[in-house]
Amino acid sequence: MSATVSFSLPSAHGPRTVTMSYARVGTGEPLLLLHGIGHHRQAWDPVVHILAAEREVIAVDLPGFGESPALPGGLTHDLGTVVPVLGALCEALEIERPHVAGNSLGGLLALELGREKLVRSVTAFSPAGFWSPVERRYAFGVLLAMRQGARRLPLPVIERLSRSATGRAALTSTIYARPGRRSPEAVVAETLALAHAEGFADTLRAGTTVQFTDDIPGLPVTVAWGTRDRLLVRRQGIRAKHIIPRARLVRLPGCGHVPMNDDPALVARVILDGSR
Repeated sequence: MSATVSFSLPSAHGPRTVTMSYARVGTGEPLLLLHGIGHHRQAWDPVVHILAAEREVIAVDLPGFGESPALPGGLTHDLGTVVPVLGALCEALEIERPHVAGNSLGGLLALELGREKLVRSVTAFSPAGFWSPVERRYAFGVLLAMRQGARRLPLPVIERLSRSATGRAALTSTIYARPGRRSPEAVVAETLALAHAEGFADTLRAGTTVQFTDDIPGLPVTVAWGTRDRLLVRRQGIRAKHIIPRARLVRLPGCGHVPMNDDPALVARVILDGSR
């Protein structure tokens, strides 16, 4: 079941009210799940039921994505704002230093939360921020093309494509190595989420200056990369290991950029092992 929470965040123009949508399930130590740019919290659906057996899982729609509205005026969709927003969200939900797992943009945010010591462990799947300038321009070009394609396709066409494995591959093979495993309903929903994401342009613009360069001492960190990631190539995981030398670097055989659908059992195991 989804829910919303509103809370106040200070800004240069005075306090602003932020509203975020989330789903909460399971029992145990809290685990915050963060999705990538243009996606929504349902990206984690394939693994939530596995994780919920051992963790209290809180999957959120980041500001301007899914069911969460964009940040109000005076707040920007950059790391310096969204990380405090996530910290304030945890306070509003009365969650003290959760474990956190994130994918892509969510992986970068998870690492930033770890750097700020706002969480007790970090698991980052194909996190943004370890790219070269060429790799970043390539990834942003692909993301823009995906966004434009999603916005131009009429809903009946999206629904028709989603009914076949070939059509689902046409819509989602950039992020999934096994797009045929995604349900038609999920493919329609995430295509619409990408098309309608209010925070997409501002978030992508903020990402042009992002480069993760800091170690995260004193905190368990796992960085995992799919061997078939077509968006952020896996050599970026080696760079992440050099920057965060104590991190556990995990290879995800046969997985794409969003691995939760490609191998749910493996992804859940990586998260649970990293948060014990």
